[in-house]
Amino acid sequence: MLPGILMPHDRHPHHLAEKVRLQHILKNVSRSFYLSLRVLPGSVRKQVSLAYLFCRIADTIADTAIFPRCQRLQILRAFRKQFLLATPSFEDLKQLRATLLPRRAQQEAYQLFYHLPACFHLFVRLSAVDRQLVRELVLTLTHGMEMDLQYFPGETTSTVQSFPDMAILDLYTYYVAGVVGEFWTKIHKVYMRGRQPHTFQNLYALGIRFGQGLQMTNLLKDLGKDLSIGRCYLPREQLEQLEIGLDELTHPATLQRLRPLIIQLTWHTLDHLDQACHYVLQLPRKALRLRLSCMWPLLFAVQTLEVICRSEVLLDPEARVKISRGVVYRTMFKSLWCLIAPSMLAKYYACLRRRLTVTLNQSV
Repeated sequence: MLPGILMPHDRHPHHLAEKVRLQHILKNVSRSFYLSLRVLPGSVRKQVSLAYLFCRIADTIADTAIFPRCQRLQILRAFRKQFLLATPSFEDLKQLRATLLPRRAQQEAYQLFYHLPACFHLFVRLSAVDRQLVRELVLTLTHGMEMDLQYFPGETTSTVQSFPDMAILDLYTYYVAGVVGEFWTKIHKVYMRGRQPHTFQNLYALGIRFGQGLQMTNLLKDLGKDLSIGRCYLPREQLEQLEIGLDELTHPATLQRLRPLIIQLTWHTLDHLDQACHYVLQLPRKALRLRLSCMWPLLFAVQTLEVICRSEVLLDPEARVKISRGVVYRTMFKSLWCLIAPSMLAKYYACLRRRLTVTLNQSV
């Protein structure tokens, strides 16, 4: 919650300490998403922040190279088991933390794992409705993490594997991100009393597409990095149509032959983001914080897609394919004007979309 804006239950010193701790962890593990969280309505900020941390913990367990794949799968399932229990086992959580901490490789992972029991202490103090929504989110999302570990057995470029087809890719993006959009919609619906909550019923499907669009953007921009750890999210069926072998994806020269598939997947992602724009436009006009927190990732994503299409180093694991800090700040400033009227957001998005489609058409 923003300084000076406290919910009644947050005035207790213990709750204030929890709030400060939660904000500190979030700021250190994700500065970009932290911005969106900071502008959320205070009534949902703790629930969404906590859900995000649980998702990051699951993702970190699945991705960390400090454990072999089979052990990561066991740890992920032990973490997931806590959400299947009526009450989490804090003894088991302490043991899980002890397993993770001595093998820490990065400060970020250390912070996430260190605060694992504290996150569950916050979780059990949520309302029953909020706990169930967070529980459903984590249980679904960890299916996606398991897909990572099961489809990608290797951890180097020499052992790279890919998803078989677009259907599996779409299922994966639902598990790891589409469900987040669904959760986001449901949690806000609970707390939007007096602000036409019935309108949220129409947003569940759009929320799923929103999450999938953001995830597809991340998968495309991190293509090189993922290949370096044995993961190829490009469908094998489409790669075979282009006569590109998995072993060729690590060669920079392959990028030109890969362009048609990158363009195809960018159009696919843009279709998701178009639905995301409809999502934002249908949010209650008076829900300024909610609209702003959704506008930023949408506008960042469509501009990131343009950077992806223009990139000549997309297969380089060391390359950072992203929009500049200046673009981030300009976008945030312009988005404030979009709060005045939905038509301004529609025009701004249409402008960015038009610029991207020009790039896509020139890349053919």
